[in-house]
Amino acid sequence: MKIAIVSDAWRPQINGVVTTLGKTAEAAERLGHTVEVISADGSASIACPSYPEIRLAIRPGRLVRQRLRQFAPEMIHIATEGPLGLAARNHCVRSKLTFTTSYHTQFPDYANARWGVPASWGYSYLRWFHKPAVRTLVGTETVRTNLHAWGFSHLVPWSRGVDTTLFRPDPQARAMANARWPRPIMLYSGRVAVEKNLEAFLRLQLPGTKLIVGDGPARATLQSRYPDAVFLGYRFGAELAWHMAAADVFVFPSRTDTFGIVMLEAMACGVPVAAYPVQGPLDVVRDGVTGVLDEDLASAVQRALRLDTKQCRAFAQLQSWERCTRQFIGHLAPACERPALQRLRAQDQGAAVAQLKKG
Repeated sequence: MKIAIVSDAWRPQINGVVTTLGKTAEAAERLGHTVEVISADGSASIACPSYPEIRLAIRPGRLVRQRLRQFAPEMIHIATEGPLGLAARNHCVRSKLTFTTSYHTQFPDYANARWGVPASWGYSYLRWFHKPAVRTLVGTETVRTNLHAWGFSHLVPWSRGVDTTLFRPDPQARAMANARWPRPIMLYSGRVAVEKNLEAFLRLQLPGTKLIVGDGPARATLQSRYPDAVFLGYRFGAELAWHMAAADVFVFPSRTDTFGIVMLEAMACGVPVAAYPVQGPLDVVRDGVTGVLDEDLASAVQRALRLDTKQCRAFAQLQSWERCTRQFIGHLAPACERPALQRLRAQDQGAAVAQLKKG
């Protein structure tokens, strides 16, 4: 089966959306499918305000139309609501192509936290964006409940996975970390930005070492404000897994994430999670088993340190990317009948010929 995934977020960006789509595409290929990711790569783009590493395509309508018609997918999935996603949505609606979407990021809450934009405005746009889709895939039941309350419909579950070969317990990492940082080591990994509520973690008065793996617009301010914390910047692959495995507890202070794949990565390393009882952690963490959820984050950290690390690893081993990808593919719907796709390609070729004749 030929699957097109349209996404404004793609490599070399580093975030949960890119991880999810990349791992899903790889797993789908292993299952025998052909996947084409249509991203802003190679097109004219501008930096996203306050997120310069994220490039937003400029007027991508023609690019999206050409890529879809050339690839002639049997299934179309629109993963993001930015310029590329909007162009793909509008093209599918005009061409009467069936498509699915997914909801990855709480943009209304982020815009409210950053710029004071009313969340209702953001949800109104997103509700309009996703309405024509056959299905909208969401990461957790808590997110689905929240979106239902905002008037969204046709919501279906799409979980996340973790690479338990890369992320695994590493006694050597723990031994080496002993010489570098006082224990307990409390680790955060992810974007260093206001919407991640990282300051709630950095303010905690607890013995040990706070490690911050990641980068973002708030790093300079937070690093200056909290000199006792160790800011390491981004770490990738085996180096990221090493730092995960070296930690005693993974602290996830965000109140706005829709899932939080980093929590699964920590669990796969045998590291319990301390978080607030909010969407994301409520669906990912088994309270009292793989982590602790508490409005008192300091208490959550202290209690998580007493959990059985083997239970964390055992839970993570059940969360494979293949399982999630099969779930993803099961929700997709045929874009349209093959003759209709052929007509669309013929129309595109006819327009190109007419343009050449004009020139």
